[in-house]
Amino acid sequence: MACKSSGSAADPRAFFADLVRCETRLYNALNDRLRERHGIVTSQFELLRYLREHPGSRVADLAAEFAIGIGATSKGIDRLERHGWVARQPNPADRRSSLLTLTDDGARLSDAAERTFTERLTELLGGALSRPQTSAAAQVLSLLRTALEREGVGIPTG
Repeated sequence: MACKSSGSAADPRAFFADLVRCETRLYNALNDRLRERHGIVTSQFELLRYLREHPGSRVADLAAEFAIGIGATSKGIDRLERHGWVARQPNPADRRSSLLTLTDDGARLSDAAERTFTERLTELLGGALSRPQTSAAAQVLSLLRTALEREGVGIPTG
């Protein structure tokens, strides 16, 4: 078992280990619930949710948001398209790319999965942290993410 951060002068290695292990456990728990109730995994839900909130996005937009490669993003969209949840439409501004939209089935799935996702995440966080602690953690992670994105840290090369 990895050592956990003590909360005092943080060892960056312990901070990293705690951050990654928390993310993995949350992701896996959400994955299990989404698969059980909706037949999708967390990565699929995240793509569907992004397209619900940003209709007309391109694969490159999703890749940038999730800091994953264009190829992996395109393959994920291909899977959603095969299920009939996403449609590609020609991009009038750039013939090399497509604009992505949810189908009616994709929108219904996204809405239902959003309720499941929020319910499960609230259970997981509420069982471990108080509201002020959750708020403080969210603020710290938002600051870290903003700094990393501003500096272009961790952008995939392919």
